[in-house]
Amino acid sequence: MVHKRRTGQQRHQGRTEVTFVLPADTPPGPVSVVGDFNQWKPGTHELTPRLDGTRAVTVTLPAKASHSFRYLAAGDYWFNDDSTQAQDNGNSLLTT
Repeated sequence: MVHKRRTGQQRHQGRTEVTFVLPADTPPGPVSVVGDFNQWKPGTHELTPRLDGTRAVTVTLPAKASHSFRYLAAGDYWFNDDSTQAQDNGNSLLTT
């Protein structure tokens, strides 16, 4: 699931905070979000556990832009985010 919030902070003006959220153990093991915003580099944005039983990571992205991304789990398991309606060449597509 993806949550978006425009930031009002001066240093982040024109940017959107995007929080990527998954259940705590589905899929099991470490998961990172990879996309054009981190040059598809695994491990750059790894989801971490939260008190509510989910795991998440927040990334600040340029506002009014589109970004392709996927999740990468242990065992080289790639998957898309079902909460995004659009896709780009088989990847999830997010518009900020």
